[in-house]
Amino acid sequence: MAKNFEPRVSKKQRKTIDIASKLNKDFFKISDQKLLDGAKLREIELCDIDVKEQVRTKFNDDSLKDLAANIQTNGLIQPLVLHKSGLNKYRLVCGERRFRAMNINKMEKAPCFVLDSKTEQELMAIQFSENSSREELHYIDKADGILNYRLTTNASERKIQTALGISKSEVHRSLILAKLSPQIKEAAKKYEIEKYVLVEFDALDAGLALKQEIEKSILAGEITKRSELQKVLRANKDKNKVIRAQKGKKKTATTKKKASVKKKQTSLDATALLKAMEGDKPMKFNAKTKKLLKSLIEEAGSTL
Repeated sequence: MAKNFEPRVSKKQRKTIDIASKLNKDFFKISDQKLLDGAKLREIELCDIDVKEQVRTKFNDDSLKDLAANIQTNGLIQPLVLHKSGLNKYRLVCGERRFRAMNINKMEKAPCFVLDSKTEQELMAIQFSENSSREELHYIDKADGILNYRLTTNASERKIQTALGISKSEVHRSLILAKLSPQIKEAAKKYEIEKYVLVEFDALDAGLALKQEIEKSILAGEITKRSELQKVLRANKDKNKVIRAQKGKKKTATTKKKASVKKKQTSLDATALLKAMEGDKPMKFNAKTKKLLKSLIEEAGSTL
């Protein structure tokens, strides 16, 4: 059966998807050496470089100052990577730390690898390769990128794992972290909070008053390590054990009291029955029945 194809559409009429605006923090593991093929090494004015949002959003001020001092002394060893975006206009692809350091030194020009006609996917691949080989990305930035990729492509966790070259468990954890409140994510960067603190925090029941208390501690930077969170959770668990134990003792005492009252009532009922059997107006039972009833009552009284 012949296939049906959509009619041809001119380039001007074709719809395009602005992947850059949606995947500005995405990651692809593709060799940067291959993608840099065809790049031209040129000296570019820093004022002509446009810095859009990069994968990295967290910078260490002391680290930048050290880098600026190193560039001042030894020069720029690794050129910036740019993509030509117009006449004498360039978009920064890799090297934002170096770019910032050069601005600290008030430099006007820098040697740069200039790329042309690269796709957004290729440019983002170069960004990821560059950042992965240098100062480690913050896990929050990585999580945001993975979530952006999922929202844009509607891919499953398994497909994300294949596309980005990371484990399925890492994908799952990252999606959890990316959905946390902006305040908690900012605190994670500010106070260098361990990743698993936030993963375990998210797993707590939303209705627990304890979760609200822990959230306040995280935002204040009072809980930054997993061991600190575990200590708080253990303390709350021990507190609950004490409360349950106290309730159990109270329940046991109540049960014993009820049993004692029941035994007393049974004994009184047995005595009253015996008196009724042996009183001035005894109940009309034959001797055999009386003996059997008396034996049963005595036996019941001894077991209560």
